[in-house]
Amino acid sequence: MESKVSDGGLNVTLTIRLLMHGKEVGSIIGKKGETVKKMREESGARINISEGNCPERIVTITGPTDAIFKAFAMIAYKFEEDIINSMSNSTATSKPPVTLRLVVPASQCGSLIGKGGSKIKEIRESTGAQVQVAGDMLPNSTERAVTISGTPDAIIQCVKQICVVMLESPPKGATIPYRPKPASAPVIFAGGQAYSIQGQYAIPHPDLTKLHQLAMQQTPFTPLGQTTPAFPGEKLPLHSSEEAQNLMGESAGMDASPQASTHELTIPNDLIGCIIGRQGTKINEIRQMSGAQIKIASAMEGSAERQISISGSPANISLAQYLINARLTSEVTGMGAL
Repeated sequence: MESKVSDGGLNVTLTIRLLMHGKEVGSIIGKKGETVKKMREESGARINISEGNCPERIVTITGPTDAIFKAFAMIAYKFEEDIINSMSNSTATSKPPVTLRLVVPASQCGSLIGKGGSKIKEIRESTGAQVQVAGDMLPNSTERAVTISGTPDAIIQCVKQICVVMLESPPKGATIPYRPKPASAPVIFAGGQAYSIQGQYAIPHPDLTKLHQLAMQQTPFTPLGQTTPAFPGEKLPLHSSEEAQNLMGESAGMDASPQASTHELTIPNDLIGCIIGRQGTKINEIRQMSGAQIKIASAMEGSAERQISISGSPANISLAQYLINARLTSEVTGMGAL
C-alpha cells in the first residue's frame, strides 16, 4: 500500500487537518516562529495554523504526499522531544506515547474503519499505532477526530495508510469544517449576576445572567446564598452577544423545563487540574454555578486525555461548558485563576 503512495501519489496534493491544544501549537511554532519555519522549509509542505485565542487550534498541512509525510515526521519527533523533556522533571518511569488528532470528514470515516472494523484493525496491526475514530462529529461540523497514538515511526506509517484511504475514498457531499470556538473571557458570578473579566474590569454579561437564572430553576439550591428570580417558560434572548450565541447555541429558545440530557467533553491531562482545582474546589464551584452534574473519568493508561460528562438541562450543560471553557482559557492564556 505504501508503495502506491510513494510511486503514484507524489503528484497528488493532499490537505490534512490536525487539532491541537495551545501548548502543542506553541511547541510547533517555536520561538519567534523558528520551528514552524524550519518545518515548512525542510518538508516542502504548507503549514498553516488557525488564528484566534482558542484553547484548540487547527493546523492545516497541504502539499504532495511525500511533503506531508515529512511534515508529520517532524511534528511527531518534536512532540516526542517535548515528552522526553517533560519527563526529566517528573517521577514517571514509562514514556507516554506521542498523540496526534486528525480532523477527517465524517463521510471518509467509514472507509477508514472498514467493514466490521477490518480496515482500522489492519492499520493498527501493520503500523503498531493506536487509532481511534470518534463516534460523534465535532461541534457544528461534518468532521470527526481521529486520534493516533504511538512512537513517531508508528504514527508516520499510520498517517501514510490513512492518506491512501483518503485518496481512494474522497469525501462525499459538502464538508462543513470544524472551527474551534473563540476562547471565552473568564467569568464570575456575584449577586445572581454574571460578569466577564476583561483586563482589570468586570463587565456585566446579561446573556450569561439569564442563562444562569434559567439553569438555577432546575436545581433545589441557590448558588452562593443568592436568590434568583424565576421566569417560567422564558425564552433566552441571546441576540446581544455573538460569543454567548456561539457558546450556548443549543440553549437559545429553550423553555424553563427542558428534558435532562448528557454531554461529553475531552480535556487533556495536563489541563484537568485547572478544572478540578485544589481539593476539588473549582469543579464544585462550576457544579454549583451551573446546576449541572459533572463527572470526571479516571485517567486511562496510555491516554493523554480525560472524559468529562455533564448532565442536566440544556441550560445547565451550556453554562457548565462555558465555565469549563473559561477555566481552560485562563490557564492557557495565563490570565490567572477564575
